[in-house]
This record gives sequence, C-alpha cells and structure tokens, in this order.
Amino acid sequence: MWPDQPFEFVQLKEDDLGFHFGAFEENKLVSIVSCFIEGEEMQFRKLATLEEYQGKGIASELLIQILEFAKKKGLKKVWCNARTNKKAFYEKFGMKNAFKTFEKAGQEFTIMEIILF
Repeated sequence: MWPDQPFEFVQLKEDDLGFHFGAFEENKLVSIVSCFIEGEEMQFRKLATLEEYQGKGIASELLIQILEFAKKKGLKKVWCNARTNKKAFYEKFGMKNAFKTFEKAGQEFTIMEIILF
C-alpha cells in the first residue's frame, strides 16, 4: 500500500487491539487487512495486496471475510478510509460513499461505509 515508505509508516499504536487477517499463496503472505471495533462499528484499515498478486480477487475475498466477521459479531456498520480512486472497488460490496474526504501523504481518501443491520 505504501511501498516507498518504511514499515513504521503503516504501524498504528492501536495495532495490538485489532483483528488482523491475511491471505497466503504457497505460504507467502500476499494480502492483509486490519480491523478495529469500537462500539457497534468496525473500521478496517491497511487493506493491501502485493502488486504481483493484484487483480486475482484476493482482496475481494478478504473483504467478504471481514464483512462476515462483522456480521457474526453483531456489528451495525463497517467503514474504511478508501483511496478515492478505488471507490468503485468498495461499491461492488455494497459500500457507500459517506462524502467525507481527506488527504494523507499526497493521496486523497474517501470514507466508504456499509450498514449491516
């Protein structure tokens, strides 16, 4: 997701409090996502797939899995800070644009969300 940045750039102080999911191919971690629950909502962050594995549906499967995870936990809403140019990806899963944007490290982000219950 940030290949030109050091590992510390993506670390969050609350990482130890999250749920972390990964996809492996031949024992190699190729895609990841971290989920953080607060109240009845879950935010997912850092959904990323190695470039050479992109376009194979791996991140889509991870997103399906974490949405199911949220439903099993009885959560009402799931949201993320999506790169604005990737909104269409999240819309395929029923996520809606919350029309809140911001910029980080030269990238524009849009909050995308889905109401589960």
